[in-house]
Amino acid sequence: MKTGAERAIATVPRWILVLLAVALCLQIALQALRPGPSARAEALGDPAPVAVLRPLALGEPIALAQLLTLYLQAFDNQPGVSIPFLELDYARVIAWLDTVLELDPIGQYPLMMASQIYGPVPDEAKQRQMCAFVRRQFERDPDRRWRWLAHCAIMAKHRLHDMRLALDYAEAITVHARHASGWARQMRIFILEDLGEREAATVLLGGLLDSGEVTEPKEIHFLTERLEKLRAAGKSSAPSGNRHPQQ
Repeated sequence: MKTGAERAIATVPRWILVLLAVALCLQIALQALRPGPSARAEALGDPAPVAVLRPLALGEPIALAQLLTLYLQAFDNQPGVSIPFLELDYARVIAWLDTVLELDPIGQYPLMMASQIYGPVPDEAKQRQMCAFVRRQFERDPDRRWRWLAHCAIMAKHRLHDMRLALDYAEAITVHARHASGWARQMRIFILEDLGEREAATVLLGGLLDSGEVTEPKEIHFLTERLEKLRAAGKSSAPSGNRHPQQ
């Protein structure tokens, strides 16, 4: 039942109804045009100095290193926004990776992140930054870190198309990482072959087989076949001497 204070809508003046309709339409339009809440990406800051972090670790530097790694790894996913790796400041990313390795020198994860997560971005300068970081860290502990430099050698060859850089990395593994896997220590031979330097590749491969360093029969068989192909290719490409016609 209607109370005495209620009025039928038919009794409301038409101009008031029109005004209410216009106000409602304006309210809807304003809500539609208002930009939605936007999340702004926070810039990656510099890590704290290691001299400050060590006391904060309370005798557990490896645990702190893992926390810093998790922070860095999750930094590209901020509330309401996802940051492509390409847009990160790689100088600061490297500073964080350096810091983590200072706290945990045996850890491998920062080098994996550099070579396989941050390295493959479609930006040559940033790819080279990450490869240079891995090379610098490799020199501090070659026998533990050779596999990441091997990955960078592959990146230099197939992504950067810089065969000389790939050869430099491969040679560093051969010279300094005495405990590296055979395939990594042999990489420079095949890169030399790709560069067209068959004679150097033949000498290195022959020396490797003669040294007795390779003991796996299948690997010896594979390398022997490769050496024979290199020698055959060298003979076929050698210029034949000019023969004087007989008088």
